[in-house]
Amino acid sequence: MIRVLFICHGNICRSTMAEFLFKDMVKKAGIAGRFQIASAATSREEIGHDTDPRTRKKLDENNIPYTRRKARQITRRDYEEYDYIIAMDDSNVRDMKRITGEDTEGKVAKLLSFTGKRDDIPDPWYTGDFDAAYDDIEKGCRGLLEYLKKEIS
Repeated sequence: MIRVLFICHGNICRSTMAEFLFKDMVKKAGIAGRFQIASAATSREEIGHDTDPRTRKKLDENNIPYTRRKARQITRRDYEEYDYIIAMDDSNVRDMKRITGEDTEGKVAKLLSFTGKRDDIPDPWYTGDFDAAYDDIEKGCRGLLEYLKKEIS
């Protein structure tokens, strides 16, 4: 079982978008049973809130299924339990380290690093650009899936 945890600031926009996109991708690839996929926040600001309505709208536009959920904050235990902890930007990585400690096992990566880039995915909560966030997250998730398929084979 490969355990993947997507991380963003509030766990209502980018990380949830990545969670549901990636779940859909592994299902379509016929390997969903090989994965545990979830998401969490670095902050406590949105704890208990469902996915942002603009994220749900973007997922609907792309026929990506999603479920109701409650935002939660990453914990030290998450670091121990997940194999891959995928952040959306450098701030997420920095904030995560304050909660989980240093990445001594090399589990933390930025999502776009799986596309060969080190770019951040701007937070659509602030930019309002959910289209750009979706496009970046989709590219990152495709790259991550290709990377992980090698681990499965």
